[in-house]
Amino acid sequence: MKNTFSEQLNGLRIENNLTRSQLAEKLNVSVRLISYWENGQRECDFDMLIKIADLFSVSIDYLLGRKEY
Repeated sequence: MKNTFSEQLNGLRIENNLTRSQLAEKLNVSVRLISYWENGQRECDFDMLIKIADLFSVSIDYLLGRKEY
């Protein structure tokens, strides 16, 4: 099963010209955790999902691959 969240997060980070380190700083998490999310090795919790959606001004549905922005 393809992990849409990991693909969406990676794409948004790149579109916004952020390094993993910069994104980690904005979300107050480790660079390793960003890497885990982008590689589909871990999932974030609901509160972090909301924080990511707000940071990139997208919907949670978009992050989860349910619809466009």
